[in-house]
Amino acid sequence: MLRTSPQTVLEDYARLMHLAGYQENVPKDHETILKINISWQLWYPGCSTPPWQLEGVIRTLLADGYPKESLIAAHNRTVVVSAKEGEINNRHKHVIEKYGVRNIHIYEPHIKWVRYEPKQPFLVLDRIYPEGVYIPEFFYNRNIIHLPQTKTHVFTTMTGAMKNAFGGLLNERRHWTHAVIHETLVDLLQIQQDIHSGLFAVMDGTLAGDGPGPRAMRPHVKNVILASADQVAIDAIAAKMMGFDPLQIKFIRLAHERGLGVGDPKEIEIVGDVDAAEENWHFSGQENTFASRGQKLIYHGPLKPLEGVLLRSRLVPWSYLASNLYHNVFWYPFVGHRRAQYILDHTGWGALFKQYADEPINPGYASKLPLMGLAATAAMMVAGFLWAVGSVRK
Repeated sequence: MLRTSPQTVLEDYARLMHLAGYQENVPKDHETILKINISWQLWYPGCSTPPWQLEGVIRTLLADGYPKESLIAAHNRTVVVSAKEGEINNRHKHVIEKYGVRNIHIYEPHIKWVRYEPKQPFLVLDRIYPEGVYIPEFFYNRNIIHLPQTKTHVFTTMTGAMKNAFGGLLNERRHWTHAVIHETLVDLLQIQQDIHSGLFAVMDGTLAGDGPGPRAMRPHVKNVILASADQVAIDAIAAKMMGFDPLQIKFIRLAHERGLGVGDPKEIEIVGDVDAAEENWHFSGQENTFASRGQKLIYHGPLKPLEGVLLRSRLVPWSYLASNLYHNVFWYPFVGHRRAQYILDHTGWGALFKQYADEPINPGYASKLPLMGLAATAAMMVAGFLWAVGSVRK
């Protein structure tokens, strides 16, 4: 762990990775996937991999002799987030083109998905996908470096290195696992330790997200960065800094108990700016958005009997529409834009972000401020839900 600043962040990432012994865990004779996190196609502080995190890692790898042609930036797609748009708005594409590394989107047609046969029993994935668990063949026998952020999450309390695998390893039906998301993350870590030639994580906490993440958060300047070959340990320390007991977060505890990593902070060695690990940010892991409350009613509440129909049938587009309307038409123009603009105008990290490209930031979204946005959001979400329930009854 290191403290950092906008003026020194690229050099600090190099020092950080060396302190964490990354070269011992990322062999040069294998290609290396840089798993970028895009939680929103919009730029929003603390939400997705910032460009300085991606650049710092690429610069370090190249300086240490990793061939440029062996580095692969990887994006995943979701049904509610466009990674093609996100890599532009979050300035990932700018960094990738600057250094000339390969760039792939995991859901492109040439990426083959193959059935994975577990060497140890799964906790839940074989029950969620009885036809078999399919993962990208592209991931086999390659290193992977995860690039998560320090932020909270409405389903997992916090999200970090272990959650960053969720988007890449599972296909677009991964929302089927949300009711058992903690067990799913442990199963995915088990897969990663089996298929990858090297596994490492570099976490950015320059801007951290508090509240109903991974999108509708309050960004805070925290000026820390973390790295580890132990995905459980890095998430545990990040969780502790956010103000949580890591072993009370189910996916961390389960992974610790299964020997997939170390989740007890008392057993984790920290090097670098050790005092930073003693910070307590007092983040909230209990907040929800209107959208997440509805999801939890389906996953864990009175609508649980309708989960299959509402989220696994031809009716499922109603939920994608509701999420997009809530976050893109209502929440960002009315709430998020103001918060993002403050970070841009009043912090060094905002000034640094502006330097990465001359393009407008989130073009078009700031103009969606008329009150009709709020009316449309409420109307469409209610209409979509009533239509779905009416179809079920019929």
